[in-house]
Amino acid sequence: MEKIQSYMQLVEQGIRELKFPEKPKELYEPMHYLLSLGGKRMRPVLLLMGHELFGGKSSDVLPQAIAIELFHNFSLIHDDIMDQAPLRRGKPTVHAKWNSNVGILSGDGMLVIAYQLLSQCKPEKLPEVISIFSKTAIEVCEGQQFDMEFETRDDVSIDEYIEMIALKTSVLLGGALKIG
Repeated sequence: MEKIQSYMQLVEQGIRELKFPEKPKELYEPMHYLLSLGGKRMRPVLLLMGHELFGGKSSDVLPQAIAIELFHNFSLIHDDIMDQAPLRRGKPTVHAKWNSNVGILSGDGMLVIAYQLLSQCKPEKLPEVISIFSKTAIEVCEGQQFDMEFETRDDVSIDEYIEMIALKTSVLLGGALKIG
């Protein structure tokens, strides 16, 4: 448990040290806001654990771990807009606090910053890291699309539902471990 706590502290420190530009305020402030709401940080912790499991040093892949967390939060912003959710972690969602356009752009910005952080890996690992991340990202989008389609269907099978959940949730966990 202590080891997991140390990973979580490393991730929280990395998130606190992210420096977003001051302008445009409505692009970057929502990013900071959502990240400051906390969360389990399970995905970046898994990336760090995976890296250490194979003999690496967790601090060497911290940018990639933060990238996974940024991607996860990007997907939450967009999911909240699609679901018209008023709250996330007990606080107003980005689109509720600002508006949907700000949410879309801030989410998109988080995705771009995630790619920037991913690219800080060892040059020889970059093609594989980008490939894994991109495959994972499109699968998360597929899961979200299924989720939206299922809202208007009353004949969703258990297998279809499990596939949707796997795409929305499990693939990002697996992607984090693979990148680590």
